[in-house]
Amino acid sequence: MIKSLTVRPEAEEDIREAYEWYESKRCDLGHEFVEEIELLFQQIEERPNMFPKVYGNLRRGFPHRFPYAVYFLVEGATIVIKGVFHQRRNPAEWLKRYYT
Repeated sequence: MIKSLTVRPEAEEDIREAYEWYESKRCDLGHEFVEEIELLFQQIEERPNMFPKVYGNLRRGFPHRFPYAVYFLVEGATIVIKGVFHQRRNPAEWLKRYYT
């Protein structure tokens, strides 16, 4: 069942920062990162319940090529992307987003 997907401004900023970092390392690598994230967003929209809950109702999905995790909540007919974090970041960062 496809649901509506909303990306919080903080998550958009996460993606922008990662994009810029990857672009600084290699031309078009940032674009490849964004494509992977968009593909994951599509999978989340189509089948959000296939992704495991990691804290309360917060779920997590991983893109294939990049060491990031997408954290999201299913709120009725809406999926809310709370953050897109590098996997080595302190878990307290995504936990803070869970409560906002």
